[in-house]
Amino acid sequence: MEYEGIVCRPPSEARSFILQVTIGCAHNACTFCTMYRDKQFRIRSMEEIRADIAEVHSVYGDRIRRIFLADGDALVLPTERLTEILRLLRRTFPSAERITSYGAPSDVLRKTDAELISIREAGLEMVYMGLESGDPEVLTRIHKGVTPEEIVEAGLRLKKAGIRTSVTLISGLGGRCRLQSHAEKSADAVSRMRPDYVGFLTLMVEPGAPIAEEIRSGALELLRPEEVVDEMELFLNRVDSPGTIFRANHASNYILLKGTLNGDIPEMIRQLDSVRDQNGFRKEEWRGL
Repeated sequence: MEYEGIVCRPPSEARSFILQVTIGCAHNACTFCTMYRDKQFRIRSMEEIRADIAEVHSVYGDRIRRIFLADGDALVLPTERLTEILRLLRRTFPSAERITSYGAPSDVLRKTDAELISIREAGLEMVYMGLESGDPEVLTRIHKGVTPEEIVEAGLRLKKAGIRTSVTLISGLGGRCRLQSHAEKSADAVSRMRPDYVGFLTLMVEPGAPIAEEIRSGALELLRPEEVVDEMELFLNRVDSPGTIFRANHASNYILLKGTLNGDIPEMIRQLDSVRDQNGFRKEEWRGL
């Protein structure tokens, strides 16, 4: 099988069978993101998808343990098409432990509760969803296309349907002027959603990303590593999401932090203080996406 363009997936899907059910991202307007800029969005045909599934099965058989539906927003598919794909995957790879996908909040909100339940029953177990920020001004500036309230609603509806959620936030996305608001309102959004997982990346500006112009013009000031720690501490002191698995150990991060909310918050704050005191930040050249 041949993938179209660069394929992006969450770090936890490193060993998954990645199946492109769409090419690109239907929204593809977020100013910080360059993942799908070189792709024209389309939904792949069932013939293409069946051929990829058959080819992977012929090579790996029942050794497939995880499956990830790419590209940017598999939930944009009509429910009937998506459930057909999920059932085919379950029949072909009965040994698979889970099937996951990215999911845009707007795509979730377009589904009825009954549709989301049917998607879960067909086999989709978890959705990775970008919150990015709980600050409405930040979401407007980055052209997210949805409000914090809509993202929270999407997360709650997924949970109601029995689909686990993994939510992503981006340290520094509010710049210096929105540091406190970005941290505290993101904590508020997570507290309302109470996702299964929450992960922090740290803003990195890729060549060609529209947000780079804001930085060049001075409209957005990037955070220093010390300020990223300040922002993270504000978030942790405010968030209330018991049992949520927390990760800030992505390659883009200046600091490596992990634990479970709320119980591990005091220890994670202690680690932040230690990093700050010892200037123990990851070197700039070691960071990457």
